[in-house]
Amino acid sequence: MFRVRRSLFLIAATAVALPLAGAARGQAALGDRVPPELEGVGVEQQIGARIPLDLPFTDQDNRDVRLSDYFNRGRPVVITLNYFRCTSLCDYQLNGLVRALQEIEFLPGREFELLTISFDPLEKPLLARTKKRNYIEEYGRLEAASGWHFLTGKNADIRTLTRRVGFGYKWNPEQEEWAHSSALIICTPDGRVARYLGGVMYEPSVLRLSLVEASGGKVGSLLDQVFLICFHYVPSEGKYAPAVMGIMRMGGGASVVGLAAWLAVLWRRDYLRRRDALAALAAGGGGVERQPGGWQAR
Repeated sequence: MFRVRRSLFLIAATAVALPLAGAARGQAALGDRVPPELEGVGVEQQIGARIPLDLPFTDQDNRDVRLSDYFNRGRPVVITLNYFRCTSLCDYQLNGLVRALQEIEFLPGREFELLTISFDPLEKPLLARTKKRNYIEEYGRLEAASGWHFLTGKNADIRTLTRRVGFGYKWNPEQEEWAHSSALIICTPDGRVARYLGGVMYEPSVLRLSLVEASGGKVGSLLDQVFLICFHYVPSEGKYAPAVMGIMRMGGGASVVGLAAWLAVLWRRDYLRRRDALAALAAGGGGVERQPGGWQAR
């Protein structure tokens, strides 16, 4: 019976994790249907919120760090909030993240920083180190170890962070585990929340473009920048869709470039004719006169 209750609990928690867009409206609409053990659990997007960079944590190597150690490096920061003893939703999320990362060339520690932070104040660096080793091995890119950080902290500091980013979680004493949601929280290099990617599976192209967008163009290619002019992210769909005004601007820009190129060709042709006419004048001692097609030697 315990296993049945636990399975139902995990299914409900996972269901809370998936619909992220419009979280505030969704929670209000579904408030009277949420079981008591899941009240307050979920993610309410706080786009533009500033991460409290002075918060202290401890990394997987038992070093005292602050969140500011991972920001202001000129690259975006991805935050996941998990607890390391979790063998269900947290594993699903981190496995999904690894699979997405394997499909893009961006690397933690090079194009972005990745923070996996435990919201369980009882967890310690030894467990964080074990989790990091397991996921780096699964990722298959050992060089990512310098940019993927597993942190633990004190309850007050954890609560300050989770409240700021709108991440709600709750201890279930009957199941002896945490009820929580899942999302990637993508932040700008200076510590502002730029985007949430909800659920446990992530489209690699959406993850890549979200990082490019959050970086303000500091990472990614010129093609990425052109794409972001013509497409915009739709939170309710979790994907990018055509941006009509952006496409029109690109079309207008292309027209301007085409006109400038055409005028440049005409200007260069006229310049060459004038140069040739003056050269002929210098060689033959004659004069030059204006003709419909340009300057000609007499």
